[in-house]
Amino acid sequence: MAVLQLCTPTADAVSDRPRKCTSVGTGAGWHSGRVTDIDECEPAVGSVTSSWTPDHPVDPRRTLSPLRRGPSDPTMRIDGGGIWRTSLTPAGPVTLHLSVGPGGVIRSTAWGGGAEWAVAQVPELLGAGDDWSELDSSLHPLLDRTRRAVPGLRIPRTTMVFESLAPAVLEQRVVGLDAWRSWRELVTRFGSPAPGPAPAGMRVCPSALEWGRIQSWEWHQCGVDPGRAATVAAAARVAAGLQRTVDTGRGGPSVTSALRTVRGIGVWTAAEIVQRAHGDPDTVSVGDFHLAAVVGWALIGKPVDDDGMLELLEPWRGHRHRVVRLIESSGFSKPRFGPRAPRLNHRGH
Repeated sequence: MAVLQLCTPTADAVSDRPRKCTSVGTGAGWHSGRVTDIDECEPAVGSVTSSWTPDHPVDPRRTLSPLRRGPSDPTMRIDGGGIWRTSLTPAGPVTLHLSVGPGGVIRSTAWGGGAEWAVAQVPELLGAGDDWSELDSSLHPLLDRTRRAVPGLRIPRTTMVFESLAPAVLEQRVVGLDAWRSWRELVTRFGSPAPGPAPAGMRVCPSALEWGRIQSWEWHQCGVDPGRAATVAAAARVAAGLQRTVDTGRGGPSVTSALRTVRGIGVWTAAEIVQRAHGDPDTVSVGDFHLAAVVGWALIGKPVDDDGMLELLEPWRGHRHRVVRLIESSGFSKPRFGPRAPRLNHRGH
């Protein structure tokens, strides 16, 4: 069993006396790498701190970028000092700060009731269980170049289903800017303050129960149509069952089928959820407005539809989402020939 040693402040922390360390079992095979001992933890009153030295390259910014819902996401900020992220964990709300030190050491500091939980989960969050060793990127030069250029790219695994479900539903059938604005307004209005010294404006995502209590006119004020609002509300009623799908592993057909029992969650939305919450390395976001064309242009120099995309990705079955992430991280963009999708106004006048 890998053991993660956490440094937590005692009542005497402010007087620079030794702090208490709590050893948390993380499960056999849960992550690889070395976790530092108490002497390497930095003092932080009211916080839990840890350092993790993975035995493979890890790029937190690239790995966690799919979790960020626009540049003004109140649950995730990136600045020169690292990454700030809030979450509502099983142990309570948390603000987590991640940074990379010399030698690739991942330093984490967390505040709030969920601090110990969040710090213990950092390796899993950053894709420690995401094994790329069987992915043959040599089958395409773009993938091969990108994998060498960004060796620290991993598939994240938050293990928090509803925190991925709600924003994914908001992104159905609308352009990203509008979905991000709705997400920002809803979390700001109905979420809770971020614990600790989080950047101004950061909030913790509402619980499933709180999502289910949002009234129809409040959804409307935040630019969300009744269909998407009803889907979030329906999912909130079975949130505990959806959360248990994490226990079955890293996604896959059985998990996407379980998610799709909620009316309004289709193939695309289920894929977006399992990629983030479960760390699914293979499930592809079929039905995305842009993805099939991007994959087609990147791999064969011309656009394809969803069926064509799946055919192109078939040689990498088991790793298809990893291949998509490599394409997205390569800097490649498809040619633009027409206007952007129209932005819809669900707020009225």
